[in-house]
Amino acid sequence: MAFLLPMIIQAKMHILFRTLSKGKKVLSANNIPKGYLAVYVGEENKKRFVVPISYLHQPAFQQFLCKAEEEFGFNHPMGGLTIPCGEDVFVNVTSQFKS
Repeated sequence: MAFLLPMIIQAKMHILFRTLSKGKKVLSANNIPKGYLAVYVGEENKKRFVVPISYLHQPAFQQFLCKAEEEFGFNHPMGGLTIPCGEDVFVNVTSQFKS
């Protein structure tokens, strides 16, 4: 019986480690939660924002998308959706949206 106790503890630690490592993968910078999209905002230095897809229905956000299409077409330099406006403007406009 004394031999089984270390094996049980080791198995529980392995399960805990796997659970924690999965949690880290979910929270990594490359993954985006379901129902959200990543956009890059800024004129010179781009900052990444993760926004709800419900923003796509907002007329002001659609204007951001039209501006991005005019400037970049479908070839975005960051590999993702890039919105060419100032961060402060983007934050001010999107803070008025209801998620």
